[in-house]
Amino acid sequence: MSIDFNFDTSRIEWTHIVDPEAGYLCDYEMAVLGADPEAGRLDLIVKWPANSHCHFHRHVADTAILVIEGEQHITVINDDGSEGAHKVRPAGTYVFSRAGEAHMERGGPEGAIVFFALHSAEGKLFETLDKDMNVLAASTVHEMGNPFAPA
Repeated sequence: MSIDFNFDTSRIEWTHIVDPEAGYLCDYEMAVLGADPEAGRLDLIVKWPANSHCHFHRHVADTAILVIEGEQHITVINDDGSEGAHKVRPAGTYVFSRAGEAHMERGGPEGAIVFFALHSAEGKLFETLDKDMNVLAASTVHEMGNPFAPA
């Protein structure tokens, strides 16, 4: 399947997510650009306001990442819940990341727009975690790529 797409972030239908119960500034927008549940693939774009986070999570899918605007900040969270390495990825940075790393992710001082291409043969994408590293929720290609499908 081929889809022609004129990339213009002002024309994207963003879903705004805010979580005042998170314990940190959790405010971001996201949009699914394409999905193939049978192949376990999902393309997603995320936009953060300045210094705002998405939910604390772990990717359980291999992920290609392209920073389009601003800076993406990643703080690795170790298995014991302590902070590990801090990475700053400026616009233009491309990274391929294997599944497994728990992290906090946010936009830089001017925010960020980041493209993610995720692939998991089983269709599992993310696990949202609490501060004790317990899984609160799991996201799949099926549910994210088709928000009207039963989970």
